[in-house]
Amino acid sequence: MIKLGVNSVLFKAFSFAEAARAIALAGYDGVEISSMKQMDPHLDVENYAAQRNEFLAIMEANGLKFLATEAATLDRDRLEKTFEACASLGIPVVNVLPGGESNKPGSIEESIENLCDRAELAAQYGVTMCCKAHVGQAVFDTPTTLEIMKRVTNPAFGIDMDPSHIWRAGEDPAVALPAVISRVKHVHIRDCKGRQPAPGEPPMQACGRGDIDLFGYFKAMVEGNYDGPVCLEIIGAPQTMTGASIIAAESYGYMHAILKSLGAR
Repeated sequence: MIKLGVNSVLFKAFSFAEAARAIALAGYDGVEISSMKQMDPHLDVENYAAQRNEFLAIMEANGLKFLATEAATLDRDRLEKTFEACASLGIPVVNVLPGGESNKPGSIEESIENLCDRAELAAQYGVTMCCKAHVGQAVFDTPTTLEIMKRVTNPAFGIDMDPSHIWRAGEDPAVALPAVISRVKHVHIRDCKGRQPAPGEPPMQACGRGDIDLFGYFKAMVEGNYDGPVCLEIIGAPQTMTGASIIAAESYGYMHAILKSLGAR
């Protein structure tokens, strides 16, 4: 069964205990805990041992599972610390960015070289590293995603398929997904109004508020036999607890209804 989760960056203004409680109340199965250094992370990979018992107790108390963490970096030293922390906490997936620049000569080759190296490191710690296409970076659309799929062959590597970035690359994510589904091991999800570089204000990223055919996207996911995590990733200004909870709950209801209609939940 597809597991639904929330990236805790949506609740970055609050403690992890408060975030987990709100995520559980909204109906989610788990959490993608943020470890993004630039975004007030809940998981401090430099000090994870001090957080471990508290975080595991919080997850158990709320009936949640760790589905992933978002590191959003290819820095080797930081990623090794992240892989170590995830191995200790039982977090199966680490999401990274490809880095580089779109259409810049040599940039995708450098990204592939880095991804190959980091995937080997992830394998040593028994975790899966996933990378998504990202607006403005070396991997930014389906053709560049297919290129890294072809050349990064380590089983510890997978694709994190985020429809909002594919949409902003001018594609239809529901049509694009089948081409990459064989290597997809994590899905970041949010909606987007328009095809501008930024995804918009946080409330407008809630599933169902934008222009992306998310029903078609989930249908392609189910037809492709995907059974991994799907984590809501909302970025932008810090939200109030009420605002963040509304975004999480609204998105859960939308996704849950789609998956139920498809017989996948």
